Amino acid sequence: MPYLRRTYHLFLAFAAAVVCRFPSRRIKVIAVTGTKGKSSTTELLNAILEEAGHKTALSNTIRFKIGGESEPNLYKMSMPGRGFLQRFLRRAVNAGCEYAVIEMTSQGALLFRHKFIELDGLIFTNLSPEHIEAHGSYENYLDSKLDIARQLAASRKNSRLLVVNADDPESGRFLAAAGPTEKKIGFSLEDSGPYEIKEEGLSFAWNGRPASSSLSGRFNLYNILAAATAAKALGIGDDAIVSAVSKFSYIPGRVQKVERGQGFEVVVDYAHTPDSLRQFYGVFKKSDPADGGPKNICVLGGTGGGRDSWKRAEMGRIADENCADIILTDEDPYDEDPKKIVEDVAKGVTRKKPAIIMDRREAIREAISRARPGDSVLITGKGTDPFIMGPHGTKTPWSDFRVTKEELEASLKRRNPGSRDTSPRQEIPGRRSA
Repeated sequence: MPYLRRTYHLFLAFAAAVVCRFPSRRIKVIAVTGTKGKSSTTELLNAILEEAGHKTALSNTIRFKIGGESEPNLYKMSMPGRGFLQRFLRRAVNAGCEYAVIEMTSQGALLFRHKFIELDGLIFTNLSPEHIEAHGSYENYLDSKLDIARQLAASRKNSRLLVVNADDPESGRFLAAAGPTEKKIGFSLEDSGPYEIKEEGLSFAWNGRPASSSLSGRFNLYNILAAATAAKALGIGDDAIVSAVSKFSYIPGRVQKVERGQGFEVVVDYAHTPDSLRQFYGVFKKSDPADGGPKNICVLGGTGGGRDSWKRAEMGRIADENCADIILTDEDPYDEDPKKIVEDVAKGVTRKKPAIIMDRREAIREAISRARPGDSVLITGKGTDPFIMGPHGTKTPWSDFRVTKEELEASLKRRNPGSRDTSPRQEIPGRRSA
């Protein structure tokens, strides 16, 4: 980044901290960084802290929450700029929150949005190539993440905490970057004891106690372990940890099921990297449809325009390996030709001919129309993103969950004229109904 631009962003960060009177000095701030699982881990840690009786603030890709007040994140940025985080922390302090759990990203760190925030703790989830075109190289991407660990090392707080995924090969780099941080703790799948991963949820052990979660997938077990390990280090008891995890029902836009009593699964997920897509599809492994078994019907766009073009064919290849039917569609083209993006993804699909339906709603409608009992309709790439980003900064309001729900209900009416919808309504995010 040019010197003048660096100076500009650093000055903005400092000015925001001064104007807001350095609020991070008055609240415990726990940051979460990594390639995948950041939002899920922040949501889980927030739920555990609340279960233990603490008043919390939460900032992530999905939403902003202070105490009992929550609003969706409409910025299409996990870590908004222009002093947003300093203002958010000041509001949290004024509301009497004890903890602020914040998602921190490499692109936010590149613009110094983490500077002048005194961290009490940092959780590192995992690392894989992402945002390479924005950073110039994988090493630059990693260094932006490591700068968040260096921010922890520079913090004036007492009893600073670093929690790292010991199963990730880059964990040692984070441990080194955190320097004299007082507590450094690793977590691993080995910490979960014997565990069982099923489509309907997880069973594992936490400190010798049986634990379960309705979240599914190995990746969510990692997210749970990350949040639980941090909570334990912060002094939260095992009872509160196990209880919060068992009550936690779903994360918006992350393996989020759309249920209307339809007899087949419909799931929305944010998966937008090759690894996250592979892990997500792995949750819904189906028998070979050629043998008459259930199948995966997959809707994906691949990647946004103008970035990470290297992964497009790889996303297509992963879909080719895991999906019986593939429907390629628009996602966030920005200023790039959306058809070219889809064609790049299609290059990875070699074992079957994908359908190309550029209108995302029509693509979802087609996927649902193909589903039969036992099938899984898997819609990826957007999660809770509130807009489809087009050329010249245009934004089209969007919600994969809402559109999918509407198309599913319309499909069921066509299949069963005159029937009434008696399925349960969607729950409040993160909690099971009492």
